[in-house]
Amino acid sequence: MNVTEIIDRLQLAPHPEGGWFRETYRAAEAIDAAALPPRFGGGRSLSTAIHFLLEAGQCSHLHRIKADEVWHFYAGDPLTVVEIDPAGELRTTRLGGGLAYQHVVPAGVWFGAMPAEGSRFSLVGCTVAPGFDFADFELAERDALLAEYPRHEGWIRRLT
Repeated sequence: MNVTEIIDRLQLAPHPEGGWFRETYRAAEAIDAAALPPRFGGGRSLSTAIHFLLEAGQCSHLHRIKADEVWHFYAGDPLTVVEIDPAGELRTTRLGGGLAYQHVVPAGVWFGAMPAEGSRFSLVGCTVAPGFDFADFELAERDALLAEYPRHEGWIRRLT
């Protein structure tokens, strides 16, 4: 299948951070705010999952969320996940292509992704627990990240 067929078949829509997505699962049960760390500021679904597709030339812009996010590689070509942790350490992980097929991005880490060089597209899934809520989503501001992590200028400019 080509990218257009995948987008149509999976009923994907544009994602605010870049690429295409559709939520495929949201647990019916929830966790009360009192049972969660204070950073959440309210109750959350037990878990959520999405399909997420990036085409060549697209990226998932650097962002962070308040929960761990598990990435699952499904189809297409390899994808590079880029992380900058609170201590300023940079980590890149290549999903697909016979290397890794799952990867966990810890809560509070800046991260983004893009199809690896030469890739046509990458289809992945992302699972978040407690479940994703846009109240937990922070899109990076280029100038602020460059001021905080100047040694990672190349990746920051590519993914913001």
